[in-house]
Amino acid sequence: MQPKEWSILIFLAAIWGSAFMFIKVATPDMGPSFLVTSRLLLAGLIFTPFLLQKKYRKHFRPQFRGIMILAVTNNALPFVLFSYASLGASSNMLAILNGSTAFITMLIAYFWLNEKISIAQVFGIFIGFLGILVLVNPANASTTLASSLACLLAASCYSFSSNYIQKYAKDANKFALVGWSLLFGGLVIAPIGFINMPDHLPNNNSILAVLWLGIISTGLANLGYVRLIEKIGAVRTSTVTYLIPAFGILWGALFLNEVLTLFIMAGFILVMLGTYFATKQKT
Repeated sequence: MQPKEWSILIFLAAIWGSAFMFIKVATPDMGPSFLVTSRLLLAGLIFTPFLLQKKYRKHFRPQFRGIMILAVTNNALPFVLFSYASLGASSNMLAILNGSTAFITMLIAYFWLNEKISIAQVFGIFIGFLGILVLVNPANASTTLASSLACLLAASCYSFSSNYIQKYAKDANKFALVGWSLLFGGLVIAPIGFINMPDHLPNNNSILAVLWLGIISTGLANLGYVRLIEKIGAVRTSTVTYLIPAFGILWGALFLNEVLTLFIMAGFILVMLGTYFATKQKT
């Protein structure tokens, strides 16, 4: 990759890594479902001017089934689960457990897509799950069991979505698929979100957090992500997987004064090693 592309990749990882911190800030004040509704509708509005162009509008009807599936499995459901998890876990725990997506994806691909797995990838899956066991250990005061399970279920939603795209939407227009699924994800969760609106005006920090989550880390970041895939391909762009947890830990420590315990560091190392080996290309 060229230095410019690396810069974009690192910038995207920094933005996505910050999302867990802002989720931690806004969720107690706004509630999981209303936060996610606001976040997705804002992100969808960022994409809407592009999606209404003829070159993207024509993909709406043929891709509608995939759009609706991903609206739930890649947006509404995992976003709500991570927001719920933030009520009982530190933001760095959310970021690290999100990193389990890569090797869960590989495991699903083995059973669903009948993809062959190398010995190195089996090792990666084993190491990754060992890291998860370290993190969800009851002795780890940085999370509750319910929050850890919510994070893993959210990561599994992302993993399912990746495999779904590989199986059913490999040749779909990714820009239209991502953009419409964000907007419809917000519309799907909206009834629940509006029923659970907070009975008070959220504080300034929460408002700024949801604006950042919707406009920057979901809307503009996904615009950049899709464009980067078009330039350097999905495999190289997936390198961002390794960087997001690192930035999640960094932002949590700098701005939320979260402590990096031995459990967190050991789990982080094991999950990242697991991700590396699980996504290692077969030679």
